[in-house]
Parts: sequence; C-alpha cells; structure tokens
Amino acid sequence: MRGLIKHIVSATYKPLLVKYLATTRTYSYKGIHLEIPPQVFHPGFFFSTKLLLRYISKEHFSDKTFLELGAGSGLLSIYAAKRGASVMAADINPVSIECINLNTEQNAVKTKTILSDVFDNVSPQHFDYILINPPYYKKKPSSFRDYAWYCGENGEYFQKLFKKLAEFMDESSNVLMVLCDGCDLQMIKFQAAKNSFSMKCVLTYTTIMERNYIFKIEQCR
Repeated sequence: MRGLIKHIVSATYKPLLVKYLATTRTYSYKGIHLEIPPQVFHPGFFFSTKLLLRYISKEHFSDKTFLELGAGSGLLSIYAAKRGASVMAADINPVSIECINLNTEQNAVKTKTILSDVFDNVSPQHFDYILINPPYYKKKPSSFRDYAWYCGENGEYFQKLFKKLAEFMDESSNVLMVLCDGCDLQMIKFQAAKNSFSMKCVLTYTTIMERNYIFKIEQCR
C-alpha cells in the first residue's frame, strides 16, 4: 500500500515541485534564513537534511570542529556555526559554494567553504563531527546539480568516501550519514566494511514517501 501511495503522490507532487524549484527560493528553518538557487539541493522539500538537524540538536558544538560533506545550501553548517563550532562546508557544486557563502553572511556566522569532490580538497585532519547527506541513487551524474542525487553507476561516491574517511576522524569523532530505503544499502555497507568501518542505525523515520535512516559510522577495532 505504501508503494501505491508513493507512486500517486510522486506523480502529482513531483511536477509541481520541479516547477517551483526552477527559480531561486527563500527558506527559513530554526531561525536560519536561506536563499537557495535551483542548482542547489533544497532542504525544505526533502527529509534528509532536516532529519540530521533534528538528530544533532541535542549535541553541544561549542569549540568543536565540524565538517559537512555535500553541504548544499549550508543549513547544517550554519546551525553548527551558530552554536559555536568551527565549521568547514564542502561541496562539489560551485553554485553551492557561492550559496553557502551568501547564506553564512546573511546569518552572521563564519564557515570555511571548500570546493571538493568528497575529501579531495580537504586537508587531512580530525574532526569532532562529520555529517554526510550523500547522493545515493545509482546513476552517473551529468551535471553539478546531479551530484546531489547520483552516486555513480557503481556507487563510486561511497568508494571514495570510505577509502579516505579514516584520515579525518579518530575514536571520539561523531560521523553521521543519512540514507533512505530507496538506495542500495547493501552496497554502501559493503563499501564501509571493505574499508574497516561499521554502520550502526541510530534513527529510523518513516514517511508516506520513504523510510529514512541515520547511521553512525565507526572504525572497526
């Protein structure tokens, strides 16, 4: 039944959403005000970013180091910066980098923005928090906008992620990644295990459209 409802909602809702997001839109959440161009992932219409934000709302970020991979509009990074974290926001999309710079200025916080494909341009260092809202549909991206959705035909994004992740964390690091039931969870867990990481589901959230998960990633000992 959930599959049928998802199909009906998607058929009617998606065309309207695509039309709405064809121009720059403003969005506010938890006192954070954003401008989001059409080339950038909009956190207001998809659950993944907000789910991560709700999950970390109990954390204390003062004097912590914080990395957001695939930062998009910068919502999570701005939230952490407002609470005292030293923030680095990374994204492969140059429009996202411009968007984050504008939004951090408008919200009177500072972040360091890095144009980077996963960790390519991030100097090895240990972060207290790493938050990942990855592209998780298996298809080759053909535009910068596509990189918010598609992880490559064989999950190349996750191969890169787990190959380098250990260089950016230690035993006390909190590494959180949001996924959904529409992605290839077995493939992602395989890539994690291949590089000596475990993925523990710490939150499940179900909507009409999908089931979302937050995983805590830890190095296997």
